[in-house]
Formats: sequence, structure tokens, C-alpha cells
Amino acid sequence: MTGIEGLFQREAYLLTIEVRLYWFIALLYLSSTLLGLLYLFTAKNTAGRAVTALLWFTVVVHTLLIVFRAIEGKRPPFQTLYETLSWFAWSATITYLYVQSRWKDIHLPGLVVSAISSGACFFALFTRSPEIIPIPPALQSPWYEWHVVVAFASYAVFVVSFSVEVVHLLYGKGSSLRAVSFGFPEKNFHRYAYRLVLFGFPLLTFAIFSGAAWANDAWGRYWSWDPKETWSLITWTVYALYLHTKTIPRWRQGVASVINLLGFVCMVMTFIGVNWLAKLLHIPSMHTYAM
Repeated sequence: MTGIEGLFQREAYLLTIEVRLYWFIALLYLSSTLLGLLYLFTAKNTAGRAVTALLWFTVVVHTLLIVFRAIEGKRPPFQTLYETLSWFAWSATITYLYVQSRWKDIHLPGLVVSAISSGACFFALFTRSPEIIPIPPALQSPWYEWHVVVAFASYAVFVVSFSVEVVHLLYGKGSSLRAVSFGFPEKNFHRYAYRLVLFGFPLLTFAIFSGAAWANDAWGRYWSWDPKETWSLITWTVYALYLHTKTIPRWRQGVASVINLLGFVCMVMTFIGVNWLAKLLHIPSMHTYAM
């Protein structure tokens, strides 16, 4: 066996281990989702605590996967869509766990976060290639890591806000949902959803500005109305509108909640939907490298 053949075999072996670990993590997120449903229908606090405990375990394993990918790829582990979906699920979950640690016996938003993280991981595993590819010239900028990390930090915060908002909107729809809230006032869900967006909005703003600086380094212009750039601006506008509605008493609840949900949809569109939209409509995009 030549040295090159041995290298290829080693890389294939390590990639196989990584993919299997990724599948294990996706199944852990799915298990957390199923536990969350059990919690919802039984209103047993032990089930809710089990959801949170399993998510903590999942985050630890997921962190190992991300570190493994970074070491093996010799670059930040968020270049391809296969990798960014993993990073998205990890960052959303760890953000939720931090926020949840400030609550007492409130675990239901974890059901929504688990479902989203599970969906992201399975989508990556079923549709994307796990191949590790070199960093293209367009990504070789000091703004690259800053832009991606901060952008996904804002996405993570918006995912948690969306999850809390879903619980808030469904709070009065059934006795089981009220039971698993364990006396947590409905207005607190509303308040937490707002505070999360208030924290995530400056992150998204910085991500857009750093992305513009990155674009100038890579392509010589700050803004080109690329589909992803346009949708990031749409997402920013929707969340700005949400924050504005919180200052209007008659819009603070129902209208604001709907806009928050719309912001989440726009965020998902910015993250993954715009790539397929550009491809479907044959719109040129400089961000197709993330596919």
C-alpha cells in the first residue's frame, strides 16, 4: 500500500466514524423530541427534566463531533451546508439550554428546539455530502469566522424565541399545556420571546455589516442585492418591525407574536431556502458555495 492509498483509507475511515456519530446525534435530538411529546401529554415534570438532561448530553456529544470535524478538516467546521446545519442545530440547542437554566421547571420550549435541531441534522444527513472540501478563495477573509459565528448566534437566539413564542401562542389552547407550565405566568413566555429577539437583533445587524465587509474583500463591493443578501435584509426588517410593535400597546401580543413567527420563517429562508429559490428561478448567486 502506498502512502497516498493509506491516506485515502484513513480519511475514509475517519469520515465514516464522523457520519455515524452525526446519525447518533440526530437520533438523540429525535429522542428528545419524543420525550418532549411525552412531557406535553402526561404533564409529568420528570419527563420535562429528562428532555433537558438528554439535550445536555446531546450537546456534549455534538460538541465532540464539531471539534472532530474542525481537526480533520483543518478549518472552521461551518463551510458547507452539511456542516452549517450541524452548527445551526448545536448553537440553537446550547442557546436554549442556557436560557432554560434560568427558568424553573419550564422545559416545553425544548420540544420545539429538539424538533428543529433533529430536522436540521436529518436534512443534512439525507441530502448533503459529508465530504470535507478546502476553503474556496471567497471564504479566505478575516471576516469569514466573525460573520458566520455571529450570524448563527443570532439564528440560535431566534430559534429559541420562536420556540417560546409557540408555547405562548398555544398556552391557553389546552389544559395539558397549562399543566406543564407549572404555574409559570403566560406573560412570562411573551416577555422571554421579546427579550431574546432584543438580544438577537444586534447580532443579526453585526452579521449583515460583517457580511458586507466580507463581500467587499471577496468581490470588491459591499452590497450587490444577491438573493441571500436581500433575504437577510428582509429578515432584519421583519425583526425590526417586531421590536417596533412592542412599543404599541394594542399590538404587543397578537400582532407582535405573528411577526415574530414570520421573522423565524424569513430567517430559515435566508439560511437555506434562498439557495433553492435562486436555483429554481435561475437567479445568479455568489453564495452557492454553501450548498
